[in-house]
Order: sequence, then C-alpha cells, then structure tokens
Amino acid sequence: MAKLILTLDNTLVREVPLDKERIMIGRKPSNEIQIENLAVSGEHACIVTILNDSFLEDMGSTNGTLVNGQPIKKHILQNNDVIEIGKYKLKYVAGAPAQGAPAEDFEKTMILRPSAKAAAKPAAAPAAAPAPAAAKPSMPPPTPKPLVPGLAPAAVPAAAPAVAAAAAKPGEGQPLAAVQILSGPSAGRELDLVKNLTTLGKPGVQVAVITRRPQGYFITHVEGAKFPVVNGKTLDAQAQPLRDHDVIELAGVKMEFFIKK
Repeated sequence: MAKLILTLDNTLVREVPLDKERIMIGRKPSNEIQIENLAVSGEHACIVTILNDSFLEDMGSTNGTLVNGQPIKKHILQNNDVIEIGKYKLKYVAGAPAQGAPAEDFEKTMILRPSAKAAAKPAAAPAAAPAPAAAKPSMPPPTPKPLVPGLAPAAVPAAAPAVAAAAAKPGEGQPLAAVQILSGPSAGRELDLVKNLTTLGKPGVQVAVITRRPQGYFITHVEGAKFPVVNGKTLDAQAQPLRDHDVIELAGVKMEFFIKK
C-alpha cells in the first residue's frame, strides 16, 4: 500500500497510508490529513488512489502545491515524489503492485472530444480477421483488434487507425464489459475493458477511471471541476458501481457501459 511521509524541517510528523480512494489535505479538521498552518488552505489538495496509481490535485489553494519543487495543478504521483504544502513536505512512497495486477496492466487515457455541431455517423465496425487455412497448434488464430474510442488532438482525423489494446486475463467468473461512444466524431466505436484500470476523458478538463474489480466495474472521478454523470445523476467523490447499459457523460461525450454477452 502506498503512503505519505509527512515532515516539517526534516522532522517526521506522521506516516499516512493511502488506504482510501480519496484523501483530502488542508487546514480544516474535516481533512484526512490536517495541517494546522496559516499557509495551508482549508481544503488545500486532494489525492485520489485507484489500485496502484495515485493522482494529486491542488484544490485552488491560495499558496499553491509543489511537487519536486515545481508548482502543479494536477499530477500523477511517482515513487519518491516530494509534495510541498506550506512549510510541510509529504514524500510519496509507492506500494508494491497488487498480486495479479502488474504495473503495465493499465489503459492510457482515452482523449474524448465532443461533437462541434452534430454527432458524426457511427464508424463502420472492422471486418473480422479470417481464420488461417491450416493453423498449427502452436500458432493460434489471431484475434480481432478492438477499436479505441478516444480521439487524437484536432489535427488528427477522427478516422484514425484502430489501436490494439493488450489483452489481460479476465477475472475468474467475471463477464467482460465494454464502453461504446454514443456521441461525437467517434460515435459507434467500442473499447473492451480488459484492463484493471481504464482512464477516460480529456486531461485538464475532466478525467475519470473505470476499475475492474472482483465485485464488478466501478467508475471514479479523478480530475476536473465537474464530476461524471451516470444515467443523468452527477456522481460524488466515491467510486460508483456500473451496471449493464449505464449511460456515462464525461468531457462532453456520452458513452454506454455494457456487459458483453
């Protein structure tokens, strides 16, 4: 489990395990990490931890938040990063990867762009790869590559080549799920949620993660002033379980979560 080592003038104050998905840092007593210092805002910063990844966000503090001496608004924490809040320092110590969840078992952020005027027509589904005429036992037939429903920056055409997602072994007894884009230039494209953590959204605007757990799939807000909307209801800071055919609104794009039959 990851943890923070809080120090003041090189003197250890306390160690804080990141055992919650969302931990607030600030001067108010309601914060999980309370720092009683006038240089620290009431709700100064927030750390969201999903599986083995921790995301730091400055909550619009008066004096700002530094990581390794650099001011940040949002930052993905790396092992031994030093967070500076006022005169206090918090050293981030990453935990060991959970068994069955290697560090590379994550999706990259899928960048979404809302439609400028009207939703584009759904992209044609890729043709299934034909089975080889005589496949040897040691050479199994290739599997079709799923389309990534994210968009590259505006300079790249919407009909970008499909990107292959490395497959991970599905959880035992757990059905595979996917998301399908419903609006915008990538409408109709699908992404199989085969990874333990899939990041969706638009960095700097709104980002959420879908985690694959033994209990099912959950969506959690990570970045942005606005929280994701599921079936017309705005989420809070806690992880929300996803159910078949839930409609997610994120970064101006609608997508449907569904269980693959």
